[in-house]
Amino acid sequence: QVQLVESGGGLVQPGGSLRLSCAASGSIFSGNDMSWYRQAPGKQRESVATITSGGSTYYEDSVKGRFTISRDNAKLTVYLQMNTLKPEDTAVYYCNRPYYRGYLKWGQGTQVTVSS
Repeated sequence: QVQLVESGGGLVQPGGSLRLSCAASGSIFSGNDMSWYRQAPGKQRESVATITSGGSTYYEDSVKGRFTISRDNAKLTVYLQMNTLKPEDTAVYYCNRPYYRGYLKWGQGTQVTVSS
């Protein structure tokens, strides 16, 4: 069964850091591009970062220079290192394939709250 399990969220002060993890089953991880998404209250879900199977990375403009996406193929895990967090980064964060690969069933996500 295809599964995506996100973890690592929490409450952090502005300027702080968090590292999110996404564990994916092997059948959907190997050879696949993967993305991190977020959805803030009252807003549409948006893609924030993508990593290809070859390791190339792409970022949404508002997170460039602050977020870093990476993957550990042996652990079937994708990470999102988030630094210099801002209140506007507050959202539920999800991982999934990029839209051009077709979405899988969404996981439960992990809540990130940036507040003093």
